[in-house]
Amino acid sequence: MSDPNSPTPAPGNQPPAPQPAYGEYAPPAPPAADSAPAYAAPAYQAAPAYSAGPAANGSYPGKTLGIVALVLAIVPVGLQLVGLILGIVALVQSRKAGQKNGIALAAIIVSGVLLVLTIIGIILAVALFNAAGGADLVNQVNACLNDPTGNVVVNGITVTCEEILEQSGR
Repeated sequence: MSDPNSPTPAPGNQPPAPQPAYGEYAPPAPPAADSAPAYAAPAYQAAPAYSAGPAANGSYPGKTLGIVALVLAIVPVGLQLVGLILGIVALVQSRKAGQKNGIALAAIIVSGVLLVLTIIGIILAVALFNAAGGADLVNQVNACLNDPTGNVVVNGITVTCEEILEQSGR
């Protein structure tokens, strides 16, 4: 504790440093005795580097998943979207390990192409159905449901509504 009558303060009780005037820079504060220097090593250790090369048996991450993705992309069951997603996952896994994965890349390409062809096929099937009078037949069946005793023209042929309703199962 310091003496109020003594002009010199105790070593632990230093007066605050004067504040700089507006527009002036404050001098750098002296480092505390218990602080570490700015160039000191970090308190934690660095992560170990991945030094392992490819496995002796030729396997790498994503290889099996790439094969599964390619099989799903080729199988004509409509699993091209699943094959595309698994191919992307397999390729990412391989790239993280620093390996190339041609099988996963092939799965991505094959499933993408087959997915686009499937969508084009669906669009063409709907267009051909409408062009062949499929939509006209649907309209005629709906007209017969409203008036079952009349006649309708389907593809240039006059047919009774009873025949149309009987063939459509209504």
